[in-house]
Amino acid sequence: MFGLGTREIVILAAILVLLFGAKKIPELAKSIGEAVKHLKNGFSDTDKSNTSDKK
Repeated sequence: MFGLGTREIVILAAILVLLFGAKKIPELAKSIGEAVKHLKNGFSDTDKSNTSDKK
C-alpha cells in the first residue's frame, strides 16, 4: 500500500487522532468514502456516455 510499512501507518494514525480527535475520525472516513464513491460514479458515467457516443 503505497510502500508504507506498519510503523508508518501507526504513526499516521496517531497523527490523525491528534489532529482531529478520536470522535471525528469516523466522520472523516465516511466523508472520504462518499467522495470516492461519487468520483467513481462520475468516471463510470463518463465512460458510459463515451461508449454510447461512439455507436
